[in-house]
Amino acid sequence: MVQALYDFSRIDRPMTSTSAQPIKEARATAEMALFGIYEISKILNTPARLEVTLANVVNILTSFLLMRRGMIVVIDEAGDPEIVATAGWAGEVKGQPLDSLPQLVIDRIVATTTPLVIQDIARDPLFSETAQAAGNRVSFIGVPIKDSAKVIGTLSIDRVWDGSSEIRIDEDLRFLSMVANLVGQAVRLHRIVAADRRRLIDERSRLEKALDETPLKTARHAGGIVGESRPVRRVLETIGVVAPTNSTVLLRGESGTGKEMFARAIHELSTRKAKPFIKLNCAAMSESVLESELFGHEKGAFTGAVATKPGRFELAHGGTLLLDEIGEISPAFQSKLLRVLQEGEFERVGGTRTLKVDVRLICATNRNLEEAVAKGEFRADLYYRINVVPIALPPLRERPGDIPLLARSFLDRFNKENGRKLQMTQGGVDLLCKCYFPGNVRELENCIRRTATLSRHDAIQRDDFACAHGECLSATLWTGGKKSAEDQVTALARGGGVSPVVARSVPPPVAPVPVVSVVEAPQVADAAGDRLCEHAGPDCPAFNGRLTEKDRLLDAMEKTGWVQAKAARLLGITPRQIGYALKKYHIEMKRF
Repeated sequence: MVQALYDFSRIDRPMTSTSAQPIKEARATAEMALFGIYEISKILNTPARLEVTLANVVNILTSFLLMRRGMIVVIDEAGDPEIVATAGWAGEVKGQPLDSLPQLVIDRIVATTTPLVIQDIARDPLFSETAQAAGNRVSFIGVPIKDSAKVIGTLSIDRVWDGSSEIRIDEDLRFLSMVANLVGQAVRLHRIVAADRRRLIDERSRLEKALDETPLKTARHAGGIVGESRPVRRVLETIGVVAPTNSTVLLRGESGTGKEMFARAIHELSTRKAKPFIKLNCAAMSESVLESELFGHEKGAFTGAVATKPGRFELAHGGTLLLDEIGEISPAFQSKLLRVLQEGEFERVGGTRTLKVDVRLICATNRNLEEAVAKGEFRADLYYRINVVPIALPPLRERPGDIPLLARSFLDRFNKENGRKLQMTQGGVDLLCKCYFPGNVRELENCIRRTATLSRHDAIQRDDFACAHGECLSATLWTGGKKSAEDQVTALARGGGVSPVVARSVPPPVAPVPVVSVVEAPQVADAAGDRLCEHAGPDCPAFNGRLTEKDRLLDAMEKTGWVQAKAARLLGITPRQIGYALKKYHIEMKRF
């Protein structure tokens, strides 16, 4: 039994000189304990790291207790020490405090959830390996630190009995139990705050990541765009930024790169998505028909105009209008188009009433408009009007990693349309990945549809593709063989194959670059020739017939009189990028 701190049976008795002294000492002890609890509570309420706070608590205990050493150990969920705060270990090194306090002692307090008092640690087996004070008895007091009913740590002290003062262990035990209670509440609050902080940080990171990926995922979903390659991701990120605005967009890229799909994605991500999306192929119509289609006409405006017809601009009011192949319109019609783009108004063919429209314009072309402007084939003012936000769409050969995804997507679409369950084998996918597809995504889709239509099995093998047997008619366009296309078709009809390509000495294939880039060349795998299909000859548009990056740079510098700022504007990049490119290719500046 632990002795009581006070003897209340003496309180009502008349005070004598002998009985007043113990009461004064008890009151002094109680006041000291209360003052100690107050000071410790102030430390625990001070904002600081938990390790620092607990270390301060142990240090201040030395001011209120005749102790040699003190230690606070906070354990984690597994029962291992998480925080160790000590006082009294002079010159301590890492690990020394815990070595001095055996793990068995901590485990005993945690397991029993009750205080542990040892009068002489020299006689206790728990401290058999602990260093003792020379010639003196050392006592140990340890109390559990609790969070509700769960033990989350220990608070312990030891002291040397040198006979110089009277010490009551029951007073120390009660005082340490109160301190341990305060420490337990502080540890619990710190853990709650830390958990909330981690949760908020994780939530913020998740939201930031979702916010960063939303335009990319939404753009892919909105336009049905398939692709995970870096060039496609870059385009989708740009679309995610541009779509919410009303800026005019110019989509540039080779035929078959999916300009219409990207244009639709821009519309569906814009604030105009509830309004019409109207498209028109400018290359498919003559100038007169194109004017009627865009602006509309009045009844009787020309022969056959039996009724008033609204134009595409009127139909797209409030929405988006896609003008595909805008580089093919005549110079005369370009001036008519420029007015509606500048003023937002026009007259129907044969009409006199001016109509105003609100249309978001998206243009698309596979032509080099800069070259057309330089030759006078395209108006410079119209070029600057439509070239507000240029977006270069990568050809399929610059995104070979997307070929398997596109192939399986086209095959799934074919299966849904025709009620079949065809699958693509890895051998078939590998064969497709060796082709450059000058016709881009459109050619790949046609290849998949042709092979799926003629397939007699549920799995498309490598041998099911025409190019595996030399029966691909596209090779005639790619290689420029000696036989004409008519001769090739005749040979195929008789059971023969496409004539092999005459081998010629050609330089390694050079990947073309987008118009808007000079510094960063596209990534094309296996430039030494492993990526080329067997039909890719010297006339293959996959690497011939287009200017290299260095050629484009030299051409732009020549056209602008070797003025870097003008060349940068012509290529759509910055003067600093021009400077880097000149150094990269070791091009010496010409002085005039």
